[in-house]
Amino acid sequence: MENFAAPARPIVARMAKAAAADPERAVAFQGAPGANSHVAAMEAVPDGLPLPCFDFSDAIEAVQKGTAGCAIIPIENSLHGRVADIHFLLPESGLVIVGEHFLSIRHALLAKGPREGIREAMSHPQALGQCRHWLRAHGIAPVAYPDTAGAAAMVAEKGDPTIAALAPPASGGLYGLDVLEEDVSDAEHNVTRFVTLARGSRPLEGDGPFMTTFIFEVKNVPAALYKALGGFATNGVNMTKLESYQRGASFAATEFYADIVGRPGEPAVDRALEELGFHSKWLRLLGTYAQARPRP
Repeated sequence: MENFAAPARPIVARMAKAAAADPERAVAFQGAPGANSHVAAMEAVPDGLPLPCFDFSDAIEAVQKGTAGCAIIPIENSLHGRVADIHFLLPESGLVIVGEHFLSIRHALLAKGPREGIREAMSHPQALGQCRHWLRAHGIAPVAYPDTAGAAAMVAEKGDPTIAALAPPASGGLYGLDVLEEDVSDAEHNVTRFVTLARGSRPLEGDGPFMTTFIFEVKNVPAALYKALGGFATNGVNMTKLESYQRGASFAATEFYADIVGRPGEPAVDRALEELGFHSKWLRLLGTYAQARPRP
Protein backbone atom coordinates (compact mmCIF):
# COMPACT_ATOMS: atom_id res chain seq x y z
CA MET A 1 0.00 0.00 0.00
CA GLU A 2 2.74 2.47 0.97
CA ASN A 3 4.41 2.03 -2.42
CA PHE A 4 1.54 3.87 -4.09
CA ALA A 5 1.55 7.67 -4.21
CA ALA A 6 -0.56 9.25 -1.48
CA PRO A 7 -3.50 10.31 -3.70
CA ALA A 8 -3.96 6.68 -4.85
CA ARG A 9 -3.89 5.03 -1.42
CA PRO A 10 -7.49 5.65 -0.34
CA ILE A 11 -8.79 4.29 -3.66
CA VAL A 12 -6.47 1.28 -3.45
CA ALA A 13 -7.65 0.62 0.11
CA ARG A 14 -11.32 0.63 -0.92
CA MET A 15 -10.67 -1.72 -3.83
CA ALA A 16 -8.54 -4.05 -1.72
CA LYS A 17 -11.24 -4.23 0.94
CA ALA A 18 -13.91 -5.15 -1.62
CA ALA A 19 -11.64 -7.78 -3.19
CA ALA A 20 -10.81 -9.31 0.20
CA ALA A 21 -14.50 -9.85 0.87
CA ASP A 22 -14.86 -11.98 -2.29
CA PRO A 23 -11.38 -13.10 -3.45
CA GLU A 24 -12.59 -15.45 -6.18
CA ARG A 25 -14.07 -12.44 -7.99
CA ALA A 26 -10.91 -10.37 -7.48
CA VAL A 27 -8.89 -9.54 -10.60
CA ALA A 28 -5.34 -8.51 -9.75
CA PHE A 29 -3.64 -6.00 -12.02
CA GLN A 30 -0.38 -4.08 -11.96
CA GLY A 31 -0.70 -0.36 -11.37
CA ALA A 32 -2.69 2.26 -9.56
CA PRO A 33 -6.45 2.72 -10.06
CA GLY A 34 -7.09 4.19 -13.48
CA ALA A 35 -4.20 2.39 -15.21
CA ASN A 36 -4.68 0.69 -18.57
CA SER A 37 -4.49 -2.66 -16.79
CA HIS A 38 -7.37 -1.52 -14.58
CA VAL A 39 -9.41 -0.72 -17.70
CA ALA A 40 -8.49 -4.10 -19.22
CA ALA A 41 -9.51 -5.90 -16.02
CA MET A 42 -12.95 -4.29 -16.04
CA GLU A 43 -13.46 -5.06 -19.72
CA ALA A 44 -12.21 -8.65 -19.57
CA VAL A 45 -14.02 -9.55 -16.33
CA PRO A 46 -17.04 -7.20 -16.10
CA ASP A 47 -18.32 -8.75 -12.86
CA GLY A 48 -14.86 -8.88 -11.27
CA LEU A 49 -13.46 -6.83 -8.40
CA PRO A 50 -10.30 -5.03 -9.54
CA LEU A 51 -7.37 -5.40 -7.13
CA PRO A 52 -4.49 -2.91 -7.68
CA CYS A 53 -0.97 -4.27 -7.19
CA PHE A 54 2.20 -2.20 -7.28
CA ASP A 55 4.16 -4.47 -9.63
CA PHE A 56 3.71 -7.59 -11.77
CA SER A 57 5.14 -9.88 -9.11
CA ASP A 58 2.56 -8.65 -6.59
CA ALA A 59 -0.30 -9.29 -9.04
CA ILE A 60 0.92 -12.82 -9.74
CA GLU A 61 1.49 -13.50 -6.05
CA ALA A 62 -2.10 -12.45 -5.28
CA VAL A 63 -3.33 -15.28 -7.50
CA GLN A 64 -0.81 -17.76 -6.15
CA LYS A 65 -1.93 -17.05 -2.57
CA GLY A 66 -5.62 -17.10 -3.41
CA THR A 67 -6.30 -13.44 -2.61
CA ALA A 68 -7.37 -13.03 -6.23
CA GLY A 69 -9.11 -15.44 -8.55
CA CYS A 70 -7.08 -14.30 -11.54
CA ALA A 71 -4.69 -11.62 -12.75
CA ILE A 72 -4.63 -9.72 -16.01
CA ILE A 73 -1.13 -8.92 -17.26
CA PRO A 74 0.02 -6.98 -20.37
CA ILE A 75 2.27 -9.12 -22.52
CA GLU A 76 2.91 -7.14 -25.70
CA ASN A 77 2.14 -3.84 -27.41
CA SER A 78 1.67 -3.18 -31.13
CA LEU A 79 4.11 -0.24 -31.05
CA HIS A 80 6.66 -1.16 -28.41
CA GLY A 81 6.81 -4.96 -28.47
CA ARG A 82 7.06 -7.25 -25.46
CA VAL A 83 6.49 -6.08 -21.93
CA ALA A 84 9.68 -6.45 -19.91
CA ASP A 85 10.00 -9.31 -17.41
CA ILE A 86 6.80 -11.06 -18.46
CA HIS A 87 8.59 -13.86 -20.32
CA PHE A 88 10.40 -14.71 -17.09
CA LEU A 89 7.54 -14.16 -14.65
CA LEU A 90 4.98 -16.26 -16.53
CA PRO A 91 6.87 -19.59 -16.62
CA GLU A 92 8.07 -19.21 -13.03
CA SER A 93 4.63 -18.32 -11.68
CA GLY A 94 3.10 -21.77 -12.02
CA LEU A 95 -0.09 -20.08 -13.26
CA VAL A 96 -2.01 -20.91 -16.42
CA ILE A 97 -3.08 -18.58 -19.21
CA VAL A 98 -6.88 -18.86 -19.43
CA GLY A 99 -7.74 -15.90 -21.64
CA GLU A 100 -6.56 -12.94 -23.67
CA HIS A 101 -7.84 -9.39 -24.09
CA PHE A 102 -6.92 -6.59 -26.49
CA LEU A 103 -7.13 -2.97 -25.33
CA SER A 104 -6.79 0.12 -27.49
CA ILE A 105 -4.43 2.46 -25.67
CA ARG A 106 -5.06 6.20 -25.40
CA HIS A 107 -2.40 8.23 -23.63
CA ALA A 108 -3.11 11.74 -22.39
CA LEU A 109 -0.75 14.38 -21.01
CA LEU A 110 -2.01 15.16 -17.50
CA ALA A 111 -0.78 17.89 -15.15
CA LYS A 112 -1.76 20.72 -12.83
CA GLY A 113 0.21 23.38 -14.65
CA PRO A 114 -0.15 24.94 -18.13
CA ARG A 115 0.92 22.95 -21.17
CA GLU A 116 3.69 25.43 -22.04
CA GLY A 117 5.50 24.87 -18.75
CA ILE A 118 5.81 21.08 -18.94
CA ARG A 119 9.44 19.89 -18.99
CA GLU A 120 9.11 16.23 -17.92
CA ALA A 121 6.56 13.44 -18.36
CA MET A 122 6.35 10.48 -15.98
CA SER A 123 4.90 7.13 -17.03
CA HIS A 124 5.50 3.42 -17.44
CA PRO A 125 8.46 2.71 -19.76
CA GLN A 126 6.09 1.10 -22.26
CA ALA A 127 3.96 4.25 -22.44
CA LEU A 128 7.05 6.43 -22.76
CA GLY A 129 8.27 4.24 -25.61
CA GLN A 130 4.91 4.46 -27.36
CA CYS A 131 5.05 8.27 -27.20
CA ARG A 132 8.79 8.86 -27.56
CA HIS A 133 8.59 10.76 -30.87
CA TRP A 134 5.80 13.00 -29.59
CA LEU A 135 7.72 13.77 -26.41
CA ARG A 136 10.92 14.56 -28.31
CA ALA A 137 9.07 16.82 -30.73
CA HIS A 138 7.66 18.82 -27.81
CA GLY A 139 10.88 19.01 -25.81
CA ILE A 140 9.58 16.91 -22.93
CA ALA A 141 11.97 14.56 -21.14
CA PRO A 142 10.67 11.06 -20.27
CA VAL A 143 10.82 9.87 -16.65
CA ALA A 144 10.16 6.19 -15.95
CA TYR A 145 7.62 5.15 -13.29
CA PRO A 146 6.16 1.69 -12.52
CA ASP A 147 2.75 2.43 -14.07
CA THR A 148 0.76 5.05 -15.93
CA ALA A 149 -1.97 5.93 -13.43
CA GLY A 150 0.54 5.70 -10.60
CA ALA A 151 2.53 8.38 -12.41
CA ALA A 152 -0.60 10.55 -12.48
CA ALA A 153 -1.02 10.08 -8.71
CA MET A 154 2.63 10.94 -8.15
CA VAL A 155 2.37 14.09 -10.27
CA ALA A 156 -0.66 15.10 -8.18
CA GLU A 157 1.34 14.46 -5.01
CA LYS A 158 4.36 16.44 -6.18
CA GLY A 159 2.34 19.43 -7.31
CA ASP A 160 5.18 20.55 -9.61
CA PRO A 161 3.72 22.44 -12.60
CA THR A 162 6.66 21.43 -14.80
CA ILE A 163 5.99 17.68 -14.42
CA ALA A 164 3.18 15.86 -16.24
CA ALA A 165 2.05 12.25 -16.49
CA LEU A 166 1.29 10.12 -19.53
CA ALA A 167 -1.75 8.14 -18.48
CA PRO A 168 -5.31 7.19 -19.47
CA PRO A 169 -7.50 10.32 -19.59
CA ALA A 170 -9.85 9.03 -16.87
CA SER A 171 -7.02 8.84 -14.33
CA GLY A 172 -6.81 12.63 -14.46
CA GLY A 173 -10.24 12.85 -12.86
CA LEU A 174 -9.23 10.39 -10.14
CA TYR A 175 -6.23 12.45 -9.08
CA GLY A 176 -7.34 16.00 -9.83
CA LEU A 177 -5.21 16.61 -12.92
CA ASP A 178 -6.12 18.46 -16.10
CA VAL A 179 -5.99 16.83 -19.53
CA LEU A 180 -3.52 19.00 -21.46
CA GLU A 181 -3.27 16.83 -24.58
CA GLU A 182 -5.19 13.75 -25.71
CA ASP A 183 -4.08 10.86 -27.92
CA VAL A 184 -0.36 11.56 -27.80
CA SER A 185 0.77 8.11 -29.01
CA ASP A 186 3.11 7.99 -31.98
CA ALA A 187 0.57 5.98 -33.99
CA GLU A 188 -3.18 5.41 -33.91
CA HIS A 189 -2.90 1.62 -33.93
CA ASN A 190 -1.70 1.44 -30.34
CA VAL A 191 -3.04 -1.81 -28.90
CA THR A 192 -1.88 -3.86 -25.94
CA ARG A 193 -2.52 -7.57 -25.60
CA PHE A 194 -3.24 -8.83 -22.10
CA VAL A 195 -3.40 -12.39 -20.83
CA THR A 196 -5.50 -13.62 -17.91
CA LEU A 197 -3.71 -15.90 -15.44
CA ALA A 198 -5.32 -18.33 -13.01
CA ARG A 199 -4.18 -21.11 -10.68
CA GLY A 200 -5.53 -23.84 -12.94
CA SER A 201 -6.94 -24.33 -16.41
CA ARG A 202 -10.62 -23.69 -17.06
CA PRO A 203 -13.04 -25.53 -19.35
CA LEU A 204 -12.90 -24.23 -22.90
CA GLU A 205 -16.21 -22.87 -24.08
CA GLY A 206 -17.48 -22.78 -27.64
CA ASP A 207 -16.01 -24.22 -30.81
CA GLY A 208 -13.03 -21.89 -31.00
CA PRO A 209 -10.81 -20.84 -32.54
CA PHE A 210 -8.42 -21.28 -29.65
CA MET A 211 -4.88 -20.18 -28.92
CA THR A 212 -2.17 -22.21 -27.22
CA THR A 213 0.91 -20.66 -25.63
CA PHE A 214 4.08 -22.56 -24.77
CA ILE A 215 7.79 -22.15 -24.11
CA PHE A 216 10.62 -24.44 -25.14
CA GLU A 217 14.37 -24.77 -25.49
CA VAL A 218 15.83 -26.50 -28.53
CA LYS A 219 18.74 -28.89 -28.40
CA ASN A 220 22.18 -27.41 -29.01
CA VAL A 221 22.69 -28.86 -32.49
CA PRO A 222 22.84 -27.27 -35.96
CA ALA A 223 19.46 -26.30 -37.46
CA ALA A 224 17.69 -27.32 -34.26
CA LEU A 225 15.11 -24.51 -34.44
CA TYR A 226 14.41 -25.19 -38.12
CA LYS A 227 13.79 -28.86 -37.37
CA ALA A 228 11.74 -28.14 -34.27
CA LEU A 229 9.37 -25.81 -36.08
CA GLY A 230 9.03 -27.91 -39.21
CA GLY A 231 6.09 -29.82 -37.78
CA PHE A 232 3.95 -26.70 -37.61
CA ALA A 233 4.47 -26.01 -41.32
CA THR A 234 3.88 -29.59 -42.47
CA ASN A 235 0.74 -29.89 -40.32
CA GLY A 236 -0.69 -26.51 -41.29
CA VAL A 237 -0.63 -25.05 -37.78
CA ASN A 238 -0.46 -21.26 -37.73
CA MET A 239 2.24 -19.93 -35.39
CA THR A 240 1.34 -16.31 -34.69
CA LYS A 241 4.17 -15.44 -32.33
CA LEU A 242 7.73 -16.65 -31.76
CA GLU A 243 10.16 -14.78 -29.54
CA SER A 244 13.54 -15.74 -28.20
CA TYR A 245 14.96 -14.68 -24.85
CA GLN A 246 18.03 -15.46 -22.78
CA ARG A 247 17.85 -16.83 -19.25
CA GLY A 248 20.88 -16.38 -17.02
CA ALA A 249 24.22 -15.07 -18.23
CA SER A 250 25.59 -17.95 -20.29
CA PHE A 251 24.49 -16.62 -23.72
CA ALA A 252 24.37 -20.29 -24.70
CA ALA A 253 20.84 -21.44 -23.96
CA THR A 254 18.10 -19.59 -25.81
CA GLU A 255 14.50 -20.18 -24.85
CA PHE A 256 11.49 -19.45 -27.03
CA TYR A 257 7.98 -18.21 -26.33
CA ALA A 258 5.33 -19.09 -28.91
CA ASP A 259 1.61 -18.76 -29.67
CA ILE A 260 -0.23 -21.01 -32.11
CA VAL A 261 -3.80 -21.19 -33.36
CA GLY A 262 -5.34 -24.42 -32.14
CA ARG A 263 -5.31 -26.59 -29.04
CA PRO A 264 -3.96 -29.94 -27.87
CA GLY A 265 -6.35 -32.71 -28.87
CA GLU A 266 -6.51 -31.49 -32.45
CA PRO A 267 -4.54 -34.02 -34.54
CA ALA A 268 -2.50 -31.40 -36.41
CA VAL A 269 -1.54 -29.61 -33.19
CA ASP A 270 -0.67 -32.86 -31.43
CA ARG A 271 1.61 -33.94 -34.29
CA ALA A 272 3.33 -30.55 -34.41
CA LEU A 273 3.90 -30.47 -30.65
CA GLU A 274 5.21 -34.04 -30.71
CA GLU A 275 7.79 -33.11 -33.34
CA LEU A 276 8.70 -29.96 -31.41
CA GLY A 277 9.21 -32.02 -28.27
CA PHE A 278 11.48 -34.46 -30.09
CA HIS A 279 13.84 -31.66 -31.14
CA SER A 280 13.71 -29.75 -27.84
CA LYS A 281 15.39 -30.15 -24.48
CA TRP A 282 12.05 -29.40 -22.86
CA LEU A 283 8.62 -28.09 -23.78
CA ARG A 284 6.07 -26.54 -21.42
CA LEU A 285 2.49 -25.54 -22.23
CA LEU A 286 1.41 -22.30 -20.53
CA GLY A 287 -2.25 -22.45 -21.47
CA THR A 288 -5.01 -22.88 -24.05
CA TYR A 289 -7.75 -20.28 -24.26
CA ALA A 290 -10.37 -18.76 -26.55
CA GLN A 291 -9.06 -16.45 -29.24
CA ALA A 292 -10.12 -12.84 -28.55
CA ARG A 293 -9.09 -11.44 -31.93
CA PRO A 294 -8.79 -13.24 -35.29
CA ARG A 295 -5.26 -13.94 -36.48
CA PRO A 296 -4.51 -13.69 -40.21
